[in-house]
Amino acid sequence: MDAGKERSEEVEGLRLIRAFLSLPPDKRAEVIAFVEELARAHGWPEEGTKVSPR
Repeated sequence: MDAGKERSEEVEGLRLIRAFLSLPPDKRAEVIAFVEELARAHGWPEEGTKVSPR
C-alpha cells in the first residue's frame, strides 16, 4: 500500500474517532447500535465469538 494513502486513511480514522467522541452519550449509543446492526446484516460474528485470524 502507498505510504501516502495509508497516512490519509489513518488521518481519516482519527477524524472519525474524534467526531464520535464529541457526540453526546445518547448519540454515541445510536451510532454503536447502527454499526452493530450493520455487522449483523453482513453476517459478522456476534460479540464474544472467536474469529479465526486472516
